Amino acid sequence: MYKNQFDKEQSQNKKYQAYMFYGQNDYLIEEYSKNISTYLANGDDVYKVYFDDYNYNDCVNYLSASSLFSTSNILLIKTNKKINKKEIDSLIRICNTNTDSRVIFSCVGDTDFRSMAKSFTQKNLSVEVAFYQPKEYEAIDILNKKALEIGLKIGQQELGYLYNMHQKDLSLCVNDFNKLSILNQQISVNIINQQCFGMGSVNVDDFFIKLFSGININRDLYMLLEEGINEIYLINQTTGFIQQLFNINSYIKIYGQLNIQEIWGYKLPPKIAKDRADIAMRFRLDQILDMFSFFQTLELELKTKTTLDTNSYTQACFRKFSATLR
Repeated sequence: MYKNQFDKEQSQNKKYQAYMFYGQNDYLIEEYSKNISTYLANGDDVYKVYFDDYNYNDCVNYLSASSLFSTSNILLIKTNKKINKKEIDSLIRICNTNTDSRVIFSCVGDTDFRSMAKSFTQKNLSVEVAFYQPKEYEAIDILNKKALEIGLKIGQQELGYLYNMHQKDLSLCVNDFNKLSILNQQISVNIINQQCFGMGSVNVDDFFIKLFSGININRDLYMLLEEGINEIYLINQTTGFIQQLFNINSYIKIYGQLNIQEIWGYKLPPKIAKDRADIAMRFRLDQILDMFSFFQTLELELKTKTTLDTNSYTQACFRKFSATLR
């Protein structure tokens, strides 16, 4: 079943004895798992089993037991590995026999869970919901609903900026919502850059301006990594910035002018737009593609060469890259 169909059923208060959430978007999988388990529990506690804590016999005992102190037994199993089909089928049968019990499988990570989904059918009062990477307008709508839920004052354009800044990762965006909501004010792009794009004393956006303008970044790079920013995260943010440069460079060469609204679908503050345009036009498209290749290779090396000192190696590679732009 797809998300839209499941949402429609939820609006009609349809309930199942067993649920399975899986697919390409861990944020949506976890959000729906949490919301459904809370909804079904109706104020009672949810019994949660995460990853290697999963034990089939314990789950059987919990779902089979009578609810002495609550109206229901709700079991939430979060896993990044396939669970044996016989065990899944057994847990679903128990929930159909003991109708006060329900089980939710929250399947996250890169594992292919499609074979597990075959156990969930209308016949046994169970449902499997597959989540795919949302289109940008769908993601902005999801973020907007979350912002309204927590009372965060932020517009559609700013949500789009935050979403693209975080490489279209809903989880990172929502994590930043908690930080931004403390400010209790209307959130602008500048505030996002100050509060989310930076780490400690160094602003990552300023770091990129220096890096791609050929200005020495040794101190800023050291401070960023020493203050705790993850090396892979920094590389991903760098490739995201390069993508922006590519989009701007291509657009200006095709149309002969800069139109941030058309490139991104929302406006940026004039200074930010100008800084990016000035940098983008310093390079040829083949140079920008070489930049992509450089950082993709660096990311692969950090993920596959386990003997590397990731901090030192990342600093060395960024300095090497910076030197080529001077």
